[in-house]
Amino acid sequence: QVQLVESGGGLVQAGGSLRLSCVPSGRTFSNYAMGWFRQAPGLEREFVSAIGVSNSTNYGDSVKGRFTISRGNAKNTVYLQMNSLKPEDTAVYSCAASPPGYFGTLTNPRAYTTWGQGTQVTVSE
Repeated sequence: QVQLVESGGGLVQAGGSLRLSCVPSGRTFSNYAMGWFRQAPGLEREFVSAIGVSNSTNYGDSVKGRFTISRGNAKNTVYLQMNSLKPEDTAVYSCAASPPGYFGTLTNPRAYTTWGQGTQVTVSE
């Protein structure tokens, strides 16, 4: 069974940092674009960041300058470094994989065919 497994979430004070990891199992995603999305209770899923196969990156406006997406050396693990966290960053964060051949925008959840279960990030005042 192909899965994406997120880790690294937790409780942190405002201004703190967390690093999320997304590790696949069942296959490699080194030739997939990868993205991070988040969803807070009562709100729609929000695009956070994406990284292409060539390591091009893009970010949602609310996290630009604070979050950084990257791949591990083997390109199979994707990280989301989150700095200067704010209470409004509180959400479940999920990683997702977009298969080769997709040429639409990676900010759209429909670009992704495989999703992880998510990891909770809670930022206190």
